[in-house]
Amino acid sequence: MLKIVKVCQNPVKFGRNWRKYSTKAQPLKGIRVLDLTRIIAGPYCTMILADLGADVIKVEKPGSGDESRHWGPPFLTNSPDSVYFMASNRNKRSICIDMKSGRAVLEDLTRKCDVLVENYVPGKLKAFGLDYESLRNINEGLIYCSITGYGSKGPYANRPGFDVIAASMGGLLHITGAEDGAPAKVGVAMTDIATGLYAHGAILAALLARNNTGKGQKIEVDLLSTQISCLINVGSNFLNSGLEAKRWGTAHSSIVPYQAFKTTSGYLTVGAGSDAHFTDLCNLLKIPETAKNPKFLTNTQRVENRKELISLLEGIFIQKSSVEWMKVFEKASFPVAPINSIREVFEDDHVKAIDLVKTVPHPVAGEVKVVGPPVVFSEAENSVRTAPPLLGQHTDEVLREVLGYSPEIIEKLKRNKIIQ
Repeated sequence: MLKIVKVCQNPVKFGRNWRKYSTKAQPLKGIRVLDLTRIIAGPYCTMILADLGADVIKVEKPGSGDESRHWGPPFLTNSPDSVYFMASNRNKRSICIDMKSGRAVLEDLTRKCDVLVENYVPGKLKAFGLDYESLRNINEGLIYCSITGYGSKGPYANRPGFDVIAASMGGLLHITGAEDGAPAKVGVAMTDIATGLYAHGAILAALLARNNTGKGQKIEVDLLSTQISCLINVGSNFLNSGLEAKRWGTAHSSIVPYQAFKTTSGYLTVGAGSDAHFTDLCNLLKIPETAKNPKFLTNTQRVENRKELISLLEGIFIQKSSVEWMKVFEKASFPVAPINSIREVFEDDHVKAIDLVKTVPHPVAGEVKVVGPPVVFSEAENSVRTAPPLLGQHTDEVLREVLGYSPEIIEKLKRNKIIQ
């Protein structure tokens, strides 16, 4: 193995030092993250950290990189990268290192990083000396976040994690789909995304804790536990009342009406979360007597007489288009919205007004569009700055700037196929 001179590490602290940040500064500027993740959950977590200003160094396998780079079509123009990859990897730097032969390089990077995030099967990285127990010996301030399918203990610990599998085992598919139909998966990888969100929050908490103790720690986040935690009221209903859940389509188990209704042009989702909402709905539908019907006076009664009420409302909503109904409900007190196609989502006047979609230059595709951060700070920057990187785009740059490697060392690493 090529011997590399080790470099010292001086963790950047933050938390009580918040006053040093000026208006619109990046909250995580000065925090460096070593990103050993791929697919969705891990990259989504590290992308959030990158949006907040962290220097995220994405380590990828030479030659192929993150598997999601190949999840197409569609692919970027003039690029081998899939559009899928664009969704979770902006604001990062990509370097290619062979994990088997590049341990020394990765150890050097660990010394210079505040956070390491990985999503390998438990025990996998121990074979490369990149497990928490090994790395904390060379950087006691390291926050080590491990994202797995099932955690590090229990009979499923060594199974690989997949969104749809966790959603299946964790009950989400059991409660998703038409009432009398088959289970249905959510249209995007919500369990992966929720896991990434949990992980990013845990990392921020660990950084704050380190500011007080000077020590890092290991964080474990897994898909199955995340999915079960996301059952919220459905889980609580079973745990406290023994109530087994079922599929409701777009309807709600405890609120009526609270679902989608077919119109002449599509579907409209309407919710009446209170008796006042229901009265307002009936008045706008020109059926005020329905709100006074003893069968529908309270939400409890509306739930008990769900089929009769929904049948009545369905016969009314099918008489107009979604656009026409939205004009009727323009000043409604209750929540109401059309079910938009993806095109309609991005063509919506409000979505355009809040400038949520960002366009950034791309080295080979010209430019790419991404959905920017949904969180806005009054005194800090949370932004899209750079496009998702090309595979290995920043290998030389990171080794030179972060580790201080000379051109000769970098060239030798390339000749030995340790980096690309």
